Amino acid sequence: MKEEKIIIPANGYLMLFLFLILFIGGIVAIAITKNALYAFAVLGALFIAPGFLMVQPNNSRVLLLFGKYVGTVKRNGFYWVIPFYTKTKISLRASNFDSERLKVNDKLGNPVMISTILVWRVENTYKAAFDVDNFQDFVRVQTDAAVRKLASMYPYDNFADEGLIEDITLRSSVNEVSEALEKELEERLAIAGIEVLEARIGYLAYAQEIANAMLKRQQATAIVAARHKIVQGAVSMVEMALEELSKKDIVHLDEERKAAMVSNLMVILCSDKDATPVVNAGTLNH
Repeated sequence: MKEEKIIIPANGYLMLFLFLILFIGGIVAIAITKNALYAFAVLGALFIAPGFLMVQPNNSRVLLLFGKYVGTVKRNGFYWVIPFYTKTKISLRASNFDSERLKVNDKLGNPVMISTILVWRVENTYKAAFDVDNFQDFVRVQTDAAVRKLASMYPYDNFADEGLIEDITLRSSVNEVSEALEKELEERLAIAGIEVLEARIGYLAYAQEIANAMLKRQQATAIVAARHKIVQGAVSMVEMALEELSKKDIVHLDEERKAAMVSNLMVILCSDKDATPVVNAGTLNH
């Protein structure tokens, strides 16, 4: 048998009633009649006792008879099975696993620290019990392997200054990365009968040895982008100023004066400090 088999054992309350009759009745009969034959009733009760089985909600018991798989009890309740059965408890409740922070290389070779949060539960008790040695250790090891593979597939972030533009990155594409991680884990954990309920990145950062350098690089990229916007705006404002002066015929400027005006306006508009005004008390040519 290679698949899970769901069974419902005998009612435990009926067997408990039979146990009490045999055990108490046998002892009372021996005390009254002094007949040792009633000891077989007590022995029968003792034979019944190990077969009682209680299954709580979202739990299961895998039953084996001398090494042979008999079935799995998933329905909660009080049951009785043959005392020779081996009863292995497997929880069907959702479990939460927070992996350790691993140092891995992203797609660009940069070392990053990454961890994942996995929510899982046992779906197939036969595979969890017999297809892997220890399904809980299997989940931990395969989760670490999946995270390492995922990190190598995507860059940590985009760097426009080098022309490295990726549609999906570890930092910004949270939903896409989580979906890829869930798919990878589902394929890896299917052999153990594990259902992946949720998987997402719990921690993500550059490794300590390059964290400062990458922070400075991000700051430099942001400054360059801001300066680019400032220059674009300054050019537009200078162009508008020259057009308005020419259009309203306020003042006539030759090419040299226009160049000087453009230079002064660009310095004022692009400077990161407030400009100091200078009052010209002479003529326009001085």
